[in-house]
Amino acid sequence: MPQVRQQISSFQLPALAQHLTETTSLALARSIEQLELPTALLPEPIPTTFVRRGRGPLPILLLHGFDSSVFEFRRLLPLLADRTQVWAVDLLGFGFTDRPQSLAFTPQEILTHLYHFWQEAIGQPMVLVGASMGGAAAIDFALTYPDSVQQLVLLDSAGFAKGGSEAKLMVPPLDWLASEVLRNGWVRDRISKLAYHDRAFASRDAAICAALHLECEGWRRATIAFAKSRGYTFLADRIAQLEPETLIIWGENDRILGRQDAAKFEQAIANSNLQWIPDCGHVPHLEKSQETAESILAFAGLAD
Repeated sequence: MPQVRQQISSFQLPALAQHLTETTSLALARSIEQLELPTALLPEPIPTTFVRRGRGPLPILLLHGFDSSVFEFRRLLPLLADRTQVWAVDLLGFGFTDRPQSLAFTPQEILTHLYHFWQEAIGQPMVLVGASMGGAAAIDFALTYPDSVQQLVLLDSAGFAKGGSEAKLMVPPLDWLASEVLRNGWVRDRISKLAYHDRAFASRDAAICAALHLECEGWRRATIAFAKSRGYTFLADRIAQLEPETLIIWGENDRILGRQDAAKFEQAIANSNLQWIPDCGHVPHLEKSQETAESILAFAGLAD
């Protein structure tokens, strides 16, 4: 595993983390580190949270979805780390990574921050894995820095949406109200249950994992700013330009994005393969972590 040159420290999670109960959640909580990451965005480094495990010649980098964090990979990451070095990072504006006041948390800033993390922590061609919105971030990265991405994996990925009219509603006080709705426990529980095919996965532990980053300073401001930027609605017409070999993994019972975009990705990306995960919703890396890990490792040539 490469040596990170900048200052790294352990990271103190919010007090709510004391109520975590599942083994994988507790293990990931103990593994979170913080890197003082120099970027082109600011004169001072941006404290960036990440997890790294495993050893091997081929690095895998995991990118979480919207309003999420590295906890999203608590079940997948250790399965991959049995075979190679695996990283998960909190994207700029999300998770536990710092949210500097002067930034707008646009996709361009997210891309720049991610590139500097790759440059500092990994520094070689990798397997880039993106889930939901993280898939759109991965697509944007692979299009911009194709030499950095050896293979691409999309887990029920965003990327084809061309909307963005909702950004017009993100003006005071509607922006504050929208963020309060997103923070609401009932709403988050409803979204969690929609994300899984088997709703038993929407446990108390899962709810804590999904809510820990809400306690971070600047969460509301960054979430509103990202929404105002219209997010990744600019990608649809560029997806066909992707160069890396791509594995598309999709839950057959995805009630968040549905099934149509899976076929769109397969058709648009010339060097791609679509794999359906049965009895699975929007988050195969959480609901079917073993099957998802086996598919990624086989795709990367790291299986038995």
